[in-house]
Amino acid sequence: MAQILVVDDEVGIRELLSEILTDEGHDVVLAENATRARAARAAQRPDLVLLDIWMPDTDGITLLKEWSAAGQLSMPVIMMSGHGSIDTAVEATRCGAMDFLEKPIALQKLLAAVKRGLARQPVSVPAQLTLDAFIRCPPLKDLKKRLEQVAARTPLLLIKSGPGSIAELAARSLQAPGRAWIDLSAHASPLDLSALESASGGVLFAAELALLSRLQQKNLAFAVERVDKFGLRIVVASMHSAEDLASEGWDEALLRRLFEVTLAPPTLMDLRDEIPEIANQILLHLAEAGEVPPRRASTAALNALRTRAWPGGYAELRASVKSLALGALDEEIGADEVGQLLHQAPATAGSLQLDLPLRDAREAFERLYFEHHLQQEAGNMTRLAERTGLERTHLYRKLKQLGLQGGRRTDESN
Repeated sequence: MAQILVVDDEVGIRELLSEILTDEGHDVVLAENATRARAARAAQRPDLVLLDIWMPDTDGITLLKEWSAAGQLSMPVIMMSGHGSIDTAVEATRCGAMDFLEKPIALQKLLAAVKRGLARQPVSVPAQLTLDAFIRCPPLKDLKKRLEQVAARTPLLLIKSGPGSIAELAARSLQAPGRAWIDLSAHASPLDLSALESASGGVLFAAELALLSRLQQKNLAFAVERVDKFGLRIVVASMHSAEDLASEGWDEALLRRLFEVTLAPPTLMDLRDEIPEIANQILLHLAEAGEVPPRRASTAALNALRTRAWPGGYAELRASVKSLALGALDEEIGADEVGQLLHQAPATAGSLQLDLPLRDAREAFERLYFEHHLQQEAGNMTRLAERTGLERTHLYRKLKQLGLQGGRRTDESN
């Protein structure tokens, strides 16, 4: 039959629902909190989820929103609560839940809701990832709030960008579901009224103003003049000032309009500690969209991605994650595959960068130090602990933090 994920922090309820659904011929997976539910959702891809609202780590509504934003709400979700209200049920439905069951759950209501859910057509995955997916990343949550504040007041926004820009990710977050997206830098023909009418309510985007041709500049000016008439939103980015662009022949009146409201989001360099989470969300979204087979990235692989500068910004990171997923022979992507794709040579004493912030330089040295001694001791943890002067529990924790793989805990000294 179907595979059903049951998420509830009460063991008695999990076991009861599991017994009922198993008797109905379904394959049941259990999770006691949101953390377990995330892992089960990614690994098992259930046909339906029964999700409790009140849980100790992350509540069910928040998890539902997270799945929806990440393109993982391709299965029906039935919310459950013993303290429900009409407002809670309405919010759950608005966030993507197909039904709401109040505890204690009557057997016939449960089976009827499950039957309706399994009969529903699969939900299509959003075409692109947005900032909504990063609810556990404070800098990106703050950026989303700032974008919404700006968007509520003006349809024109210029993003001050540079190496490592996340301008496109930000702009995608302002695209309403089902509305058009026009990349002006890829538009090689003149825009006309019919094109703008077709794009009504959509987003026009340019990743770098300085790269637009004369025709594309005219297209941008044409759209800016009619932004209100067609309910358009125009988001452009540039690392250059208005003065620099004017010196290259840009129309100064157009530049004044474009530079009236600006925003400077963090770059991927600023978000270095968030890159593992960003890469994981990209990987999940690509898999859900069917662009790559299901894959997961090892801690070491994510750490290797984190240490890269990403001068090409979000687009480069997304392309790299996609390439890694398509090229991986195993379900788990390893650090060696990241190194091969990005042409990262193994670190040596002479390759340490002394212009890094102290924390990053110290981490780079520690990684190099432990890689050297792991190789010298052939992964033997007992000898490694003796050589480094670290207690073994501290040593394992340090290796995990650095994304390094040691030997078995039962290693014996020779």
